[in-house]
Amino acid sequence: MSAGLNRTLAAGLVLTAAACSRGSPTTATTAATSTGLAAVVRGVQPSIVTITTPKGVGSGVVYLQNGTIVTDEHVVRGATTVDVAFADGIVSTGKVLATDPVSDLALVRSARTALTPAIFRNDEPDPGDTAVAIGSPLGLAETVSAGVVSALHRVIPGGAGKLSMVDLIQTDAAISPGSSGGALVDGQGRVIGISEAYIPPAAGAVSIGFATPTAEVRDVVPQLLETGHALHAYLGLLPRTLTPEIARVLHVKVIEGAVVLSVVPGGPAAKAGVRPGDVVISFDGQVVKSADDLLVLVRRHRPADVVDMTVQRGPDRKTLSVVLSALPS
Repeated sequence: MSAGLNRTLAAGLVLTAAACSRGSPTTATTAATSTGLAAVVRGVQPSIVTITTPKGVGSGVVYLQNGTIVTDEHVVRGATTVDVAFADGIVSTGKVLATDPVSDLALVRSARTALTPAIFRNDEPDPGDTAVAIGSPLGLAETVSAGVVSALHRVIPGGAGKLSMVDLIQTDAAISPGSSGGALVDGQGRVIGISEAYIPPAAGAVSIGFATPTAEVRDVVPQLLETGHALHAYLGLLPRTLTPEIARVLHVKVIEGAVVLSVVPGGPAAKAGVRPGDVVISFDGQVVKSADDLLVLVRRHRPADVVDMTVQRGPDRKTLSVVLSALPS
C-alpha cells in the first residue's frame, strides 16, 4: 500500500463538534435524519462484532447464521484463533477459516451460532448515497459514523511487493484503526462494503476512507467457503496512465488510456500479442481512461474468461483476444 495509507493500530482521537440554533429548519432536518439513521444502526448492530487478536483489534460482519464472519485479511493475519465480541456483550472463540490477501478478505467461524447475518446489498451505491460505518475504531466497540459515498472504483496502489487494492468505495464516514473489517452500510441498513483503509490526517487528508464493495465479497467469500482460497483474473502486464507527454513519445493520437510499460513473458497479454508501448483504450467493451480503470476491469473477471482488448499502437488500432489466467500465488 502506498505511503500515508495506514492500516496499523495506532493511538489518537480527533474530536469535532458542530452546533446550530434551536428551532431552526436545519435542526429539525438533522433530528429527523438522525432518528432514521438510529433505526438503521439498531437493525445492523447485532451483526457487527469486534475481533481481537494478539496483534490488535479489528471488526467483523456476520455473514452466515452458523457463525461465519467476514473481516479483512490484515485483521487476522498470522492468527489461527481470535476472540469475537458481540453487541450483546457475549465473547466467543473464533477460528480463522480462510484468507485472501488479494482482496484482503477473510473468514472467521465463531463458536457461537444462531447469529443474525447482515444483509448485503446486490447492486452498487451511487456517489452521494448515505454511508454509515460501524465497527471498533481504536477498540471502541459499536462506534457509528455517518457520511456519504464519496466515490466508486478507487484504487490504492501497491508497492514493495504488495498488490494494489482495486475497485474500492471511498467514503467520508470516519474509518480509523480498528474499523477494518467492519460494515459500511447504506440508508436502509444493507452492507455496501467492508471497511478497508483510510488516509490519516497526517497525510493532509480529511475523512477519506475506503471499503471493499459487496460485489467483491460476493465473489470471494463463496470461493473461500468452498475451497479455502479464491482465484483472481490475471492479465500479465504493467500499466501506467497515459499522459500527453507519453502520447507524443509514442506517436499516438489518443488522449486517454493505459500505457503498457512491460509484458510478462508467457502471460495472457503476451500470448494475445500485446507489446510494450501499446495503449489500452478498451477492455471487454468498457472504455479504459487510466491504469486504474484497467486494473478494476481485470479484477471483475475470472480466470479463463476470454476478453477483447483494444489497443492503440502508433497510428494503428488493434483488437486483441485475451484469455485471462489465474493470478499467480
